[in-house]
Amino acid sequence: MHKVLIISKQQPRYHQRLSAAQLPGLHLTDVPDEAEIVLADPPLVAPMLADLPALCWMQSTFAGIDALMQPELRQDYQLTNIRGHFGPLIAEYVLGYTLDYTRHLSQYRRQQRRGQWQPLPYTSLATRTLVILGTGSIGTHLAGVAKAMGMTVVGVNRSGRAEPAHFDRIYPLTQLTDALAQADVLVSTLPATPQTDRLLNRDSLSHCRETLVFNVGRGNSLCETGLLAAINAGQVAHAFLDVFNQEPLPPHHPFWQHPQITVTPHIAAESFPEQVFETFRDNYLRYTQQQPLHHLINFEHGY
Repeated sequence: MHKVLIISKQQPRYHQRLSAAQLPGLHLTDVPDEAEIVLADPPLVAPMLADLPALCWMQSTFAGIDALMQPELRQDYQLTNIRGHFGPLIAEYVLGYTLDYTRHLSQYRRQQRRGQWQPLPYTSLATRTLVILGTGSIGTHLAGVAKAMGMTVVGVNRSGRAEPAHFDRIYPLTQLTDALAQADVLVSTLPATPQTDRLLNRDSLSHCRETLVFNVGRGNSLCETGLLAAINAGQVAHAFLDVFNQEPLPPHHPFWQHPQITVTPHIAAESFPEQVFETFRDNYLRYTQQQPLHHLINFEHGY
């Protein structure tokens, strides 16, 4: 018997699916002391880790697990996250906003309300270079969609190596500024690790040239004052930000009213319970058969 505890804002939906699935040997519990397996939203479960003495495996409902990476928290269990579902959603977000900006779609809507017929100049995305920080499943999917639209795609990761599919060039993090100098559109999909902290700062962003900047990874990778300086210097044309160091963004934060910053409330790619359940079910069967789990987190690396 494997006792499973659910700690999530979507608890009723997960409970319903697990009850209906009738997975072998699975017993749902509401008692933290009993839980051998936990299906959880990382921010909700992090304060409770000390209350889970029987924990052996936790399935995160999110891709991001930085709430569980704090050095004071225990790491004596297997942690898996969600991967493979977010690439299409991130691609929709990034390319949707990029096309809105480059093709002046919102501007035309405003002109329509004024009865104004005024064509605006534009160039095709096929003339643009997209730089993606992070070449994992999200970055790779985004690269594929961008290539289908004719864009040149440059990737940046720790080693400078990756599967060649969809990327025209790959740079190591040590050559970040070489990549940024090419960026018409820059997208960070990076996880929160010490190596990514404030990676996009005043110095690195100074190598951009009227770039559209997206942060859809983690808030720690972007230095907020550095971004504002780069916007003021004309190095960043507009920033589309979905993740922040502090969420929700404080009411008086300068980003809210800035004309060259678009703020969205961490919605670029949500974890849908139906998809999370499929990952959990697959990993649960592997767990019960003592097989290696998919999407296992390396606590040392932080992803």
